[in-house]
Amino acid sequence: MTLTVHHLGVSQSDRVVWLCEELGIEYEFKKYDRSPIMAPPEYKALHPLGSAPVIEDGEVKIAESGACVEYISQTYGNGRLTIAPGQKGYAEYLYWFHFANGTLQPALLLNLSLSRSGLGEDDEIVKRYEGRQKQILEFVDRRLSEVPWFAGDQFTVADIMNVCCLTTMRCFLKYDIGGYPNILAYLKRVAERDGYKRAMQKGDPDQNIDELTGAAPPPLPKALAAAVRARLS
Repeated sequence: MTLTVHHLGVSQSDRVVWLCEELGIEYEFKKYDRSPIMAPPEYKALHPLGSAPVIEDGEVKIAESGACVEYISQTYGNGRLTIAPGQKGYAEYLYWFHFANGTLQPALLLNLSLSRSGLGEDDEIVKRYEGRQKQILEFVDRRLSEVPWFAGDQFTVADIMNVCCLTTMRCFLKYDIGGYPNILAYLKRVAERDGYKRAMQKGDPDQNIDELTGAAPPPLPKALAAAVRARLS
């Protein structure tokens, strides 16, 4: 069987490409550009919900980035970059793995929706959820003041799950992380990983890693930015 990774540019599917590069496994890589903002029809046809990412492995076809990451880690990585039950740090690993899609990403997506809702910044709902985002980022910053990686001393797929929210997602939701020194230091460690460099070069070569991992929100690639401006004008 050949593992196939269907990657939508500038999306959470960069998690799957990064994992494959960290594990050093062989896989078929298929990249899809946004058309002009959302996924193109051929990508949406891969899954009934038009989800990204999507992976295929023989007769297996699954979406959901967390499911894809877990499947690849166990099927192709023999559990590498994970922490098994009974091992030191298992509970922390389990929590932070699910924190990405259970807490951090939903909060950011909600604020992205509110930013485009037409509600002003003084609206009580907007202020409430901006406060919630700040609370979550402060929580993350405290965690990263205590340990080098989300699960503890070792880099795991919990990091692969969370980094997208702190990098790629900021292309769309323009929040600054200059007030979170431990998150910034953490992202610098991420940026130094060869697997991350290879993944971003393969999956999103128009993205600048220094911009993705810096304090200011990174810009969208030029073509995508132009499409967004056109849609909003």
